[in-house]
Amino acid sequence: MKKSMAIAVETKTRWEGLPKDLFTLVLEAQKGVYANAAFEIADELLIPQEDIAGILHLSAKTLRNYQQEKKKLAPTTSEQVLKLEVLAGRGLEVFGDRKALLRWLRKPSYGLEGQIPFDLLRTSGGIDLIIEELDRIAYGDFS
Repeated sequence: MKKSMAIAVETKTRWEGLPKDLFTLVLEAQKGVYANAAFEIADELLIPQEDIAGILHLSAKTLRNYQQEKKKLAPTTSEQVLKLEVLAGRGLEVFGDRKALLRWLRKPSYGLEGQIPFDLLRTSGGIDLIIEELDRIAYGDFS
C-alpha cells in the first residue's frame, strides 16, 4: 500500500478516534456514520451547512432530517465524511488553524495542477488528492 493511501492521523484532538488506515476507514464507512458527523466537520472546516450537504450530494434538508432522526449515512457518504475528518485533522496539523486551512482550500493549488482544493471535495478520490497534497506540504515535497 502506498504511503499516501495510509491516511494516518497524528494530531492529539478529536482526530485520535479516526481510522488509522484506508482499510479500517472503509470498514467504518460500511457501518455508516451519523449525519451529525457531517455537521461537526462543516463547523470544524468553517463550511456552511448547505456547502457540506452539496459536497455529500445531499440536500441540506435531507442532511438535517437524518441528523434529527439520528440516522446513519449511506456507506459512500460515510466514507466521504470520514475522509473529510482525516483531511481536517491533517490540514489543521499542517496549517495550524482553521482559517489558514480554509484559505488554502479556497485558492488554486500548484500541487493540484492549479485546481482549487475545495472544488475536489465532492468525490472520495478528490479528498484523497487533497490529503496527499497536505502530506507533500507537511514534508516539504513540492515536486
